[in-house]
Amino acid sequence: MIYPKSVATLIEQFQKFPSVGPKSAQRMAFYLLRMPMSEVQKIAQSIIEAKENTKTCEVCFNLSSTSPCEICTSPRRDRSTICVVAETKDLIAIEKTNEYLGLYHVLQGLISPIDGIGAEDIRIKELLNRLTDEEIKEIILALSPSVEGEATSLYLTKLIKPFGIKISRIAFGLPVGADLEYADEITIARAIEGRREL
Repeated sequence: MIYPKSVATLIEQFQKFPSVGPKSAQRMAFYLLRMPMSEVQKIAQSIIEAKENTKTCEVCFNLSSTSPCEICTSPRRDRSTICVVAETKDLIAIEKTNEYLGLYHVLQGLISPIDGIGAEDIRIKELLNRLTDEEIKEIILALSPSVEGEATSLYLTKLIKPFGIKISRIAFGLPVGADLEYADEITIARAIEGRREL
């Protein structure tokens, strides 16, 4: 089917989203075209505002409206523990449990040679710089139990051991190959409670 150029461009843009194929992109484009102009403008404005007003925390690399973020500056957080996650969405999943009260470090990805992502492409160097703080007593690795998560965990363990800091990993109440963000709060809470030292 031949679309008007503007519609074809919109479909192409939607296909840039993760897990959105041509048919889903087409459905979203036509849905948007049926919406009232005021609603379309709200969506467009929301996207622009989110992009303009979202920062990356200079300490933990979480997405936030401020830098350092609210978690890094909170006096109620346990400063002796850092939970290492791959993405902000994983941090949010853990925060929803209300079980973990320490700090975070967002790697912004996982080591994945097949995708051309090496250790130098994610925030490992910045994590190691944080470990020179004598307050840090434990690192919790909360990475998804995928091939990439396992590779990253092993690599981090090798780098962190010389610091003499306790390294633990969330328990595997999570199914292997699953993403942390899709797990329910109870499963994540049990995984954090049942973490083990590496």
